[in-house]
Amino acid sequence: MKQKLSNLWGKDGTKSVLASLISILIGMVVGALIIIIVGAANPSLGLNSAWEGIRLVFGGLFSTGRDAAGTLTFGFNSTNLGNMLFRATPLILTGLSVAVAFKTGLFNIGAPGQYLMGTAATLILALTIPTETVPAPLVWLIAFLGGMLAGALWGCIPGLVKAFLNINEVLACIMTNWIAANLVTWLFDKGSLFESLQNHVENTKTAYIYKTSFNGVETAKLGLDKLFPNSQVNGGILIAIGIAILIYILMNKTTLGYELKACGANRHAARYAGIADKRNIVLSMAIAGALSGAAASLYYLSGNTEFFWSTYQTLPATGFNGIPVALLAVSNPIGVIFTGCFMSMLDIVGLQLTNLTAYNEYITDVIIAIIVYLSAFSLVIKMFISGQRKRRSKAALPAAEAAAKPPEGGGGAEVEKGGESA
Repeated sequence: MKQKLSNLWGKDGTKSVLASLISILIGMVVGALIIIIVGAANPSLGLNSAWEGIRLVFGGLFSTGRDAAGTLTFGFNSTNLGNMLFRATPLILTGLSVAVAFKTGLFNIGAPGQYLMGTAATLILALTIPTETVPAPLVWLIAFLGGMLAGALWGCIPGLVKAFLNINEVLACIMTNWIAANLVTWLFDKGSLFESLQNHVENTKTAYIYKTSFNGVETAKLGLDKLFPNSQVNGGILIAIGIAILIYILMNKTTLGYELKACGANRHAARYAGIADKRNIVLSMAIAGALSGAAASLYYLSGNTEFFWSTYQTLPATGFNGIPVALLAVSNPIGVIFTGCFMSMLDIVGLQLTNLTAYNEYITDVIIAIIVYLSAFSLVIKMFISGQRKRRSKAALPAAEAAAKPPEGGGGAEVEKGGESA
């Protein structure tokens, strides 16, 4: 049993998980310390308020508000849990997008641009195909696949310049991000082809595109609304989990996945072994782009979200948030499911802090920043864990040798007796 535990502890995957958990724990503790410092320094808050803030940081997902006496209450909160799953859906997919590129030796910082192109394609298809003649479920499928295709094509651009011109994919991704932002803005701006998709029904929302439910196109709830009433959750989370499992199978159980990872480990060695490195680099970025496009599709096909078309002002944070999701999961597709839910949980916690205490949601942004910073140093944490294990092994070695060594003189006496009897 001890041997099995020792072997498990020595595995690289175990160390990676521990490094991520340590990063999360340190981030949460630092967030709690910030709350204590702010509470102690502000007489209007006090330590009682700080204690409430700490409880929400660690258990805000299960907060049910305040009772008649003003005390925080906790329990099963279907709204929070459902909204957490809804917000986790795009994070899981953008996390997968970054993770796939990481596995193949590429840094896909272009997820925001791919997300925007997927958004534009999805909304255009969902809102322009008439559901009077084409069944709404078929329109949903066309819009979803169209969003994935748009993201894949946009992801190909950095892949092509990396493969054939050896231009760093980070620079190419940054440029394609801002091209996508301005291109999407132009598509929905006044005088453009799709100006009619602006929300003119609600006068205060002309800078927004109609929800897809306006055309009767939205993701099915699949019974999740019964489990999590009064929340935004829908079947998109199940699709995201299914895609994560498929990506795991692709990367770990197929020849294509092996070739993609081989190119990431050493592009020149892979080429020497007969692997088409240029093709695989482009294909990797196309898969990453398709996953970012899928994230946008599932988010806006929910039927209860609106797209602010003036995107040139900022890039969507969801695309960038895929980076910490992938880092915490150590680029493991199954791990991405859990880290995506964790990041989504912190969003809910931030809202709970704002709504129920005098603190604001920026504290959770600090927590996320610390976790991301530490996850980038996961190799250092893994080395620390390995060092601790080696020190314990060295300390235990003399005791083990002493236990295995026979008592002095005992073995000789038996031999002598054996010789005499012989």
